Amino acid sequence: MDINIAKKELKEKGFLDIEVSPTLDLFAEIEKLKKEKNIVLLAHYYQEPDIQDVADYIGDSLGLAQQAAKTDADIIVFAGVHFMAETAKILNPTKKVLLPDLNAGCSLADSAPEKLFKAFKAKYPNHVVVTYINCSAEIKALSDYICTSSNAEKIIESIPKEQPIIFAPDRNLGAFLMKKTGRDMVLWNGSCQVHEIFSLEKITKLKIRHPKAQFIAHPECEEAVLEIADFIGSTSQLLKYTEQNEATEFIVATETGILHKMQQISPDKTFIPAPPNNACACNDCPYMKLNTLEKLYTCMEYELPEITIEEDLRLAALKPIERMMEISKATGLIK
Repeated sequence: MDINIAKKELKEKGFLDIEVSPTLDLFAEIEKLKKEKNIVLLAHYYQEPDIQDVADYIGDSLGLAQQAAKTDADIIVFAGVHFMAETAKILNPTKKVLLPDLNAGCSLADSAPEKLFKAFKAKYPNHVVVTYINCSAEIKALSDYICTSSNAEKIIESIPKEQPIIFAPDRNLGAFLMKKTGRDMVLWNGSCQVHEIFSLEKITKLKIRHPKAQFIAHPECEEAVLEIADFIGSTSQLLKYTEQNEATEFIVATETGILHKMQQISPDKTFIPAPPNNACACNDCPYMKLNTLEKLYTCMEYELPEITIEEDLRLAALKPIERMMEISKATGLIK
């Protein structure tokens, strides 16, 4: 879909000027709308706590894709970013898919423009393309396999060793996977602004102040940060690790939204956000945090903004996603 055209249409309809009464019980109204309209609310772990608390399912990219694929709801509301809602629409062409704020994009997805990536791919005609799910539908359509940070290693290992691979768009995750699998892949030079901003110096000092704390990190972080981590994993793997590990303190190098769920599951443990290399106290994704409870309510009430994808593009993007789901099921990552 052309986001600029969609935004213009929303403006013409007056949707962007809607004001929500401060006296409205948004939690109650959202629950009411979910029942009345048969809406499923999917939320990423990086959403603000209020949205997580009202969601029907909270997860990382793999879990959310799985939920989107099997839902029987009439409407899917995706509290996340644009590529996530797009993925839900790719998997559910007959369902209405809504995103609370069309401006909720992704710096990593933006780092791989379709035209440039297509030219890059043409330089390596004998390579298959494995693409991280954090990308546009157009990039998915140019891919042979989609992966998430939860299943990327399994996806790479499922490809014959003699087959050369392009990995896109995250260079940090790609470099991490090259070390894990021993595969020499061609990497697209993209990155996530959230995971690239962590300060190695500040984290080292924080570890000194908290000697008993486990330092855990997402593989989208830079190599120097990953080298000092006690555990590296996807968002859901980090959550599981904090739940099962005996440590009572954790320094967490990923978007701070996950700390809400970590604290809920392990209320007696302490979770410290890894410091970024800027003046902020924490590391938030500006796109994820565009979604608010008020926007969620108006999105559900007026059934806008809606995500649409041309059918030819949807079908092309669906193929590598289906390969991902098949491999994930075959390797026991999902049921």
